[in-house]
Amino acid sequence: MANHKSAIKRHKQSLVRKERNKTVKSSLKSVTKKVEAAIAEKNTEEAVSTLKTAAVALDKAASKGVIHKNTASRNKSRLTKKVNALST
Repeated sequence: MANHKSAIKRHKQSLVRKERNKTVKSSLKSVTKKVEAAIAEKNTEEAVSTLKTAAVALDKAASKGVIHKNTASRNKSRLTKKVNALST
């Protein structure tokens, strides 16, 4: 455990950030699974609408620093490819 007052504060802050990031990552996984489920059911219109919300959620997480911007871009690209393959 940290001994200095500033180190104790930094540790508390890291725990708060960890919890916040965990909730955001969990919601990202949920949104991604919804898109995957719509693709599995071959429901094109639901897949497109959930893809839009997933893209927004990924961009927001990347802008807040929860995930790297390239990770968000890669995930969006992969989901978009799957949805486009479904619609053709």
